[in-house]
Amino acid sequence: MTIEASEAVGSAKVPVILLTGGTGYVGGRLIQLLEQMNGTLRCLARDPAKLRSRVQRKTEIVRGDVLDLPSLEAAMHGVSTAYYLVHLMSGASDFEEQDRKAASNFARATKQAGVQRIVYLGGLGDDSDPKLSPHLRSRHEVGKILRESGVEVIEFRASVVIGAGSLSFDLIKTLTDRLPVMICPRWLTTPTQPIAVDDVLAYLLAAKDLPPGESRIFEIGCEDVTTYGGMIREFARQRGLMRWLIYVPVLTPYLSSLWLALVTPTKYEVGRHLIEGLKNPTVVGDRKALDVFPIRPMSVKEAISKALAGTDA
Repeated sequence: MTIEASEAVGSAKVPVILLTGGTGYVGGRLIQLLEQMNGTLRCLARDPAKLRSRVQRKTEIVRGDVLDLPSLEAAMHGVSTAYYLVHLMSGASDFEEQDRKAASNFARATKQAGVQRIVYLGGLGDDSDPKLSPHLRSRHEVGKILRESGVEVIEFRASVVIGAGSLSFDLIKTLTDRLPVMICPRWLTTPTQPIAVDDVLAYLLAAKDLPPGESRIFEIGCEDVTTYGGMIREFARQRGLMRWLIYVPVLTPYLSSLWLALVTPTKYEVGRHLIEGLKNPTVVGDRKALDVFPIRPMSVKEAISKALAGTDA
């Protein structure tokens, strides 16, 4: 069912879950799980036609844009839980300002509509780090803006998401497949605590069923603290490839992004913002997610194995 935002206003008779970012990697997979629930799933899309083939016939698709407040206000009618899976870093030099505006619009629309809960997927990283990358800083700011709305926010902070098709995993795969010898920049040695896409989806799905309460931030990741270099080695091991990593101090994040643009299909701007974030450690410092949720994230070894086999959710 494809409907304009204005047509959605009078249609909701039961609690509705609104999903933004349905054309993205995580959002597209979350759709399949949310469609199995009782109730109505409504997906926000700037171009509904691009989403139609991804959803079941019963799923509503509403034309709207997080940068267009009126379209959000119309789409929120009857919504009980709203998923915010939008990050505006692709190709935008002013992505921080766009992230800020989009989050402010979303916060205002959810508050006005009486939405009970926002579920947001952000990024790990130490807020006190003065050198936190603009990419990670913006993700944290979005969470803050959403919480300031007064609507309950469940924010998950994750590092590298391992799964076939994810940007981070595709970087690892392409580099390992194409380069037997890698002249590696320093960011390949930065500690990170990745998480399988299956486990991210499990957390996002479980968040809608938490008892009502105050806004909370959950840091999520597997038990393994590794590096991008470590993930490349594990990928190569599982593929039976011999790879040599030579670390040098001269490749800056800027030069690294140009290097990646030559050897991977990743767009330059997206790769640059991602790499800027990789210079910061992204590890779990608060483990309360393990107390609140029954989810026990799989290891890096298992996550890479599932991604290679194409068996992740």
